[in-house]
Amino acid sequence: MKQTILSLLTLAMALTWFQSVAQPQVVAHRGHWRAEGSAQNSIRSLVKADSIGCEATEFDVWMTRDGTVFVNHDPTINGIEIQKSKASEVTRQRLPNGEPIPTLDQLLTAAETLKINLVCELKPHADKQQELQAVRKIIAAVRRHGLEARTSYITFSYPGLRMLIKHAPKGTEVYYLNGELSPATLKGLGAAGLDYNLSVMRRRPEWFTQSRELGLKTNVWTVDAQENMEWFIERGADYITTNEPELLQRLVKR
Repeated sequence: MKQTILSLLTLAMALTWFQSVAQPQVVAHRGHWRAEGSAQNSIRSLVKADSIGCEATEFDVWMTRDGTVFVNHDPTINGIEIQKSKASEVTRQRLPNGEPIPTLDQLLTAAETLKINLVCELKPHADKQQELQAVRKIIAAVRRHGLEARTSYITFSYPGLRMLIKHAPKGTEVYYLNGELSPATLKGLGAAGLDYNLSVMRRRPEWFTQSRELGLKTNVWTVDAQENMEWFIERGADYITTNEPELLQRLVKR
């Protein structure tokens, strides 16, 4: 009887490990922007990512010199540099699918009616005081829309990482993108984990094990090829960010 109980406990522990390690969550990179009628970082890409059941969608933010936060990947849109321009100049710009470039408030308003989690990427601003102001505005906007429990943050900016950890509500997940910091260093900074390019994590697969031992989470970007998806599923990535979320969903379920 004792041996049977031990065997069942061992099996339960193995199943728990398999479920936590072998089933990464799917993060749509800049939304599900390859869907028909969509565009990167558009409201439609957010809605499409939610409609197919992605765990989360990633999007990028910049702040204008007069204090409006916009959602866009590149520092410029149609030749206008967002962080050095006025909101009135930026708001007139259109995305490739015809949508106006969304403000952060507009995207968060759309997200309120959805289930999907949000991964907000703070872009590195040349003026670090402007970046700090952006951090405060982003956190305040997320709070105002009631989305704190569904929002995490990522950034390439080391100062931005420190600012987000300091100013975001306690327990908010903040991840670093730049690829040079070890899991132990990130743990010491108070980050929730690492969010590194696939080339970094293929070179340093031991960082998956180290992160788990430290209680940190791992995300890998941008993983579009099936071979790489399968490799990171096997390594136990907690999240995989991809431009091909439907393919990754099929592989995870399989």
